[in-house]
Amino acid sequence: MRIASVVMRGGTSKALFFHERDLPEDPEFRARFILAAFGSPDPYRRQIDGLGGAVSTTSKVAVIGDGRPYGVDVTYDFGQVSIDQPLVDRRGNCGNISSAVGPFAVDEGMVEATDPVTKVRFLNLNTNKVIVAHVPTRNGRFNPNGTFELPGIPGTGSQVRLDYMEPGGAVTGKLLPTGNVLDELEVPEVGTIPVSIVDAANPLVFVRWSDLGLSGLELPAEIDADSELLARIESIRAHASVKAGIADTLREATEVTPSVPKLSLVGAPRTYVASNGRTFPESESSVRAAMMSMGTTHNSYPLTGAIATAVAAKLPGTLVHDVARRAGDEFVIGHPAGLLEMSADVEQGPNGWKVNSVSGYRTARRLMEGHVLVPDERLGV
Repeated sequence: MRIASVVMRGGTSKALFFHERDLPEDPEFRARFILAAFGSPDPYRRQIDGLGGAVSTTSKVAVIGDGRPYGVDVTYDFGQVSIDQPLVDRRGNCGNISSAVGPFAVDEGMVEATDPVTKVRFLNLNTNKVIVAHVPTRNGRFNPNGTFELPGIPGTGSQVRLDYMEPGGAVTGKLLPTGNVLDELEVPEVGTIPVSIVDAANPLVFVRWSDLGLSGLELPAEIDADSELLARIESIRAHASVKAGIADTLREATEVTPSVPKLSLVGAPRTYVASNGRTFPESESSVRAAMMSMGTTHNSYPLTGAIATAVAAKLPGTLVHDVARRAGDEFVIGHPAGLLEMSADVEQGPNGWKVNSVSGYRTARRLMEGHVLVPDERLGV
């Protein structure tokens, strides 16, 4: 089977982009094709026989469709492709890949460009939420060139602004899935541990660094080298998933929905050294955080996670609110690769807290275009 595809970088992730019209309609057959395209499942966790990059940030797929029946420009369906399991997890969205949807739509002629910035409204089918991308364009095409520096990506590029409209309850239907800003979980491997679970763009479980015996200065390589620590973190995430009603059992949380919810380690701002060796003073950030993704530590900080973190910082009683440094509307996450600035419009009404919108910034680039080839025998054809 031969299907046209584009490799896009969005933020600090990469994905294979497909037109919905080109893929098989049957969901199971489509999933088999996508898995084979990535070289999954691979028990060696290398994805050598496919286009995956053997880490969660490069094992992603985006399916783009006509949005006119939904009152938007395009639709976007995201999938996290497991490396070693026959699973395409579609329970949540990816903010990094979201930043490449607008540029893809413009370059594919799905949206007419209006230089110098083209607005692209798209519906994320995973969460049923609308996102507005402000796409830099030149001569009718996406212009990737600019001076914006995104931590975790070498060089600079044009700034793609994403406005997440009413992102609360994206997966669970509730901004606070448990109804609480703070919960205590009983985790056998850990004991009693306080967590905050917030669902904005994606559900995120927040845990204090100190509650796991960490200083907040640890970088991904150090965290990932501690297999016992990773096991404890996954157990907390799985228990939180059940508590939030995302999974029915701990096994389901780990094996069926490993990408949702994600988990973030948070603490007060610290002066720290990022992965590239640069030192960031305590005064430049609001919180010091690191996110877990598919069992390992993310090298930067996913945008959907940043959205949930920025929202949590405005909800009194959450762990993020309690540790964050206040500086007006400015909210800056100090993460392993550097700093990420976010803006959240959150208000309290008669029915509780409401998130009107959250904005963040990314860069994107079209890396390759061509066709993905999968032997028919792999698909049972």
